[in-house]
Amino acid sequence: MSYKHIMVAVDLSADSELLIKKGANLAAALEARLSIIHIDVNYAELYTGLIDINLAATQHKMALDTKAQIDALVAHINYPVYKSLVGAGDLSDEICGTILKEDVDLLVCGHHQDFWSKLLSSTKQLINVTPVDLLMVPLHD
Repeated sequence: MSYKHIMVAVDLSADSELLIKKGANLAAALEARLSIIHIDVNYAELYTGLIDINLAATQHKMALDTKAQIDALVAHINYPVYKSLVGAGDLSDEICGTILKEDVDLLVCGHHQDFWSKLLSSTKQLINVTPVDLLMVPLHD
């Protein structure tokens, strides 16, 4: 099977550059499209009471900041990025919805191999719900 559209999920940590390079190398070898996705997980349900902020302005600033971080990461690869996508909400729902909408056939993501990731891994969530092949890259701390 040859992949035509590879999407790399990043959390904007230092490890994101490694994931993007791996995705770009694979995309180049297969002459596939390469997209990058970052999901800002929504923790709003964890807060109680009122928060006095202008949510639209805050979301716009966060999206611009995220775009700048993604642009800095892809500047280190020698392969064109088809789309850079930023979303918010449930990680699994947002990524799976984007996979279907954008006709992605391979998802690349990282997995930390530490104590906390064994308990609270977002990548484990994707294993059970992703509708496409998943390339999980081990990330060592």
